Amino acid sequence: MSDQRPLPVFEPGQVETDVFWSHAQRKELVYQRCAAGHLVFYPRGHCTTCGTAELEVLTSRGVGTIYSFTVTRAHPSEYFAARVPYVVGLVDLDEGFRMLSEISGDIDGIRIGARVRLAWDTSGDLPVPVFILD
Repeated sequence: MSDQRPLPVFEPGQVETDVFWSHAQRKELVYQRCAAGHLVFYPRGHCTTCGTAELEVLTSRGVGTIYSFTVTRAHPSEYFAARVPYVVGLVDLDEGFRMLSEISGDIDGIRIGARVRLAWDTSGDLPVPVFILD
């Protein structure tokens, strides 16, 4: 059994990944806002609404609400297969953006509308954001 979570390739200097993963290394969940006020998540090189490249990076407090979720009961990856059942869900962060993440906790207690807070899976070389019931 593999005890390390499969991780993305982090290549410093790549606009599409550098902002997110460089902050994740400091256990900061970041998103962006353009001058017109549109939120962008995951961080990118341009606003996905208006196209501007003028974006500021903001740090989320990491608190939100479960929008939707599913319980995963089988997985082809050795790492995840050893952890089933586990929950993956969409979390609406209080700042106004939504993200897909693992949600840890008692599966029976996880429900749509439940409040969650950010935690970090540090089992690998790169911290991965996950959420836990608040």
